[in-house]
Amino acid sequence: MGRLNNISGKDAVKAFQKAGWQPIGQVGSHLVMVKPGMRANLSIPQHRELSVGTLRALIRHSELTVEEFLTLL
Repeated sequence: MGRLNNISGKDAVKAFQKAGWQPIGQVGSHLVMVKPGMRANLSIPQHRELSVGTLRALIRHSELTVEEFLTLL
């Protein structure tokens, strides 16, 4: 399993965009992303460094594996 540390919100957004997620707006410091065919929305904090638990939850909701996410970075 890969390492999920020192990933910024901006980098996470780029990786999710490669997986087909599209930004639809921003609420405060969180960017909201959607993907056609998915019921869940991703709310990604735009922080310099995301906590590992938050990042793992976002990856789980996007139905990706950690390895798939790391290859998209």
